[in-house]
Amino acid sequence: MTSTDAPPAGEAPAATPKPPVKAAALPETIEASPWVSTHEIKKESNPFTDRDWRMLFYAWSGLAVRITLVLGAMFSVYQFLAARDEKRVEYALDMVELWEKPEFQTAQRAVQKRIDSLNARYEATLREQPTMNARAFVLKRIGAEAMTADGGDMPVEEFQEQFDRIVYFLNRISFCVEGDLCSRKVIDAYFGEYAKSFWDYFAGYVADRRKVISPTYAEPVETYVRGLPTAATKE
Repeated sequence: MTSTDAPPAGEAPAATPKPPVKAAALPETIEASPWVSTHEIKKESNPFTDRDWRMLFYAWSGLAVRITLVLGAMFSVYQFLAARDEKRVEYALDMVELWEKPEFQTAQRAVQKRIDSLNARYEATLREQPTMNARAFVLKRIGAEAMTADGGDMPVEEFQEQFDRIVYFLNRISFCVEGDLCSRKVIDAYFGEYAKSFWDYFAGYVADRRKVISPTYAEPVETYVRGLPTAATKE
């Protein structure tokens, strides 16, 4: 019986395989060689001084287009502002038209008639006042008396209704001006003197009514009057 490990007769024994040889690792580097172009970098030329007429045409025409765009934008802004000013004037004239309506004219005449009657009664007192503060005190006294039964022929309840209509209108012009909806110049020209005179007479009454009815009663009227230019500013 022969051994199974023995090679057949006439054959050479198989060679033992060799272990694989590892490739040598290359050293790591963190620096790279920059790529150097073989072409020379040309200096940029100024298109506005170029000798080629085509480059000159492109440069100046491009500049002209930019200037045109800027001028067009500026003109658009000017048109917008002009249109907004025109709209403010239009709103202010709407307030003038509202003032001309019968209900407000009736209220204005009622208040004016009462004030004129009381001014005649206090005429001597008004002439004797040496200072502006003393005169202002008398005007407020007249305004307070105008809101009583002895202030005129019209019943107090009816006169109060007419008075409140004037306050309502003056509040509206104040909202229009302070909200930058109306032209202040137009509103001041039409209503500035009237509003100031109204406030000179009735500021004391308004202050008393704020304590009873509402702390903001006729507040827009006061805001508008305080924003009116003084005589020194006008000069």
